[in-house]
Amino acid sequence: MKRILRTAIYKRPGVIRGNAFFCLALIICGSLFSCKKFLDIVPDNVSTLDNAFKLRNEAEKYLFTCYSYLPNSGNLLFNPASLSGDEIWLPQNDQSLWNASFRVAQEQQNRSDPYVNVWRGTRSGGGSGDSWPIWSGIRHCNIFLENLRNPARVPDMTAEEKLRWIGEVEFLKAYYHFYLMRMYGPIPLIKENVPLESTSDDLGVNRMPLDSCVNYISSLLDSAVTKLPTKIFDENNELGRVTQPVALAMKAKLLLLAASPLFNGNPDYANFTDHEGVLLFNPTYDPGKWEKARDAALAAINSAHENGFSLYKYELDLYGLSDVTKTQLSIRNAVTERFNREHIWALSNSYFGNSAGCIPPLTRSDNGLRDNFRGYFAPTMKIAKMFYSKNGVPIEEDKTLDFSDYTTTRTATEAEKFNIEQGYVSARLNFDREPRFYADLGFDGSVWYMKSSSSGNDQNTYYVSSKNTQKAGFGHYLYYSQTGYFIKKLVSWESTVQSSSAPVFKNYPWPEIRLADLYLMYAEALNEAEPASATAITYLDMVRERAGLEGVVASWSQFSKNPTKYTSQAGLRAIIQRERLIELAFEGQRFWDLRRWKLAASELNSDIKGWNIVGKSAADYNIETIIHDQHFITPRDYLWPIGNYDTRRNAKLVENPGW
Repeated sequence: MKRILRTAIYKRPGVIRGNAFFCLALIICGSLFSCKKFLDIVPDNVSTLDNAFKLRNEAEKYLFTCYSYLPNSGNLLFNPASLSGDEIWLPQNDQSLWNASFRVAQEQQNRSDPYVNVWRGTRSGGGSGDSWPIWSGIRHCNIFLENLRNPARVPDMTAEEKLRWIGEVEFLKAYYHFYLMRMYGPIPLIKENVPLESTSDDLGVNRMPLDSCVNYISSLLDSAVTKLPTKIFDENNELGRVTQPVALAMKAKLLLLAASPLFNGNPDYANFTDHEGVLLFNPTYDPGKWEKARDAALAAINSAHENGFSLYKYELDLYGLSDVTKTQLSIRNAVTERFNREHIWALSNSYFGNSAGCIPPLTRSDNGLRDNFRGYFAPTMKIAKMFYSKNGVPIEEDKTLDFSDYTTTRTATEAEKFNIEQGYVSARLNFDREPRFYADLGFDGSVWYMKSSSSGNDQNTYYVSSKNTQKAGFGHYLYYSQTGYFIKKLVSWESTVQSSSAPVFKNYPWPEIRLADLYLMYAEALNEAEPASATAITYLDMVRERAGLEGVVASWSQFSKNPTKYTSQAGLRAIIQRERLIELAFEGQRFWDLRRWKLAASELNSDIKGWNIVGKSAADYNIETIIHDQHFITPRDYLWPIGNYDTRRNAKLVENPGW
């Protein structure tokens, strides 16, 4: 699909896409894109639209145009959930790497010119003028649906194919509305485009109550499901296009958001109305929303199972790897192996391309130039502490392992050599941790196995040495880890980092929805609808088993200071939330989860910490250091500001509380 998009959108003549489309409209009606009141106008280029839907070939180009507005989630610089929170940190004293999202994490968000402004389509990623116009994607979806539903259009298409394409675009229209709602809360619902000749009174749009938004998006997804194929049969040309499992999974995600504390009876928004006094949030908590989320998640799981999806496991080992490394590859490859059996929806328009920013120069490789291995996307120490002990419980709960002096050092033994280089001195925090800790993170002394290992296997392979003046350590003015941790999880093990040649990073379609995500959504909704549900624990255990851990009951009963924690709704909720944050780390989920759970006020009001990266010895390096004192203002920061530009130009719009 990536190849098709490039051919159909950027190289083929006569295509209606993004900025080129807007230029035509600007000539006709003046400031179309610059003003919120025009976001739902049909541009008056009738001849272009007529040509776009005369034949199947041209209509297909417009279909891919509708797809092309999918957010670039696979680029950490353009995915607001990657750098706007507390999960990944950039070098603090060198702002040349700071993008729009990271400035949100630095408390620089504002209403005069908001960062990551997908409402207006500006400041979306690396620069101040880049564009991400999601409202334009909705406009194109409406144009497409209006024309393809017209029996007189595209006469060389079969009715069956028309129906499928309509379902795809109904899904895309639903997803674009969902994306905006998740960020802004109540939004206008652009059900159809307003003709250009409409009066100024018709052009202004109101924000609709949150429940109305959810119901409308859900209805679009329901309609799409009936038209979409169950799976992709032409895998050479159509991978990445939406299917029934994708639409059902998105409905589950939508209803989980609607049931969560941020949007379900939140007292912070009890008096939030539009200019006409319409209440935009229902102030009454509705437990029935959790039941709807539960049922939607189960329907999505059943559809996924029926169509061949399952949790990924590394099974065909050709390299004689240890069980430790094979478990890590099950965890890593669940994300990085292209279109694997766990990827319910992988974005073929958005490949992960930040490997160089994740991986540091590795010891036992001469190819360590900072231009190739930069390692500046740094997990925070908070995230390192989040992972379980090797016993499958939080390190602060483990009654058999003492992590109270986690900055003290110890030397890695031969038994630990597949996780930490044998004989290396590293911090206590890095020992006795669960497999996902070692699969997801690099740190001073950590083993970083890659397929191109000069040893041919995981014996005497790559590892990280990141104290000051060491290969992966501080010293370069631009490329270094601010915290001393690195993201291993997102770097494909099949990337080549041999000393004999420049690295070749294997990129992959971004896994927007994995089956593990669905399992954890179902567990969460189950626990809220059926407190302390045993079935919820069953689905948690499926994810834990792939991660090399015992089940919840066994782990808590044997190793936790709170052995009955899983038997209460509140206790199981905490377990589910932590399991989700660990399993989906660095995948753009934590940022949104902390918000919908209303935990951002506590989690994002704490210090960002890391190791003392200027230290040259183990004693000097392994000192916990405060990097930034992070602040989160509630309720203001739970929703994005629309911005002065749009609220001043559309008198019907109201700004979000606190902005």
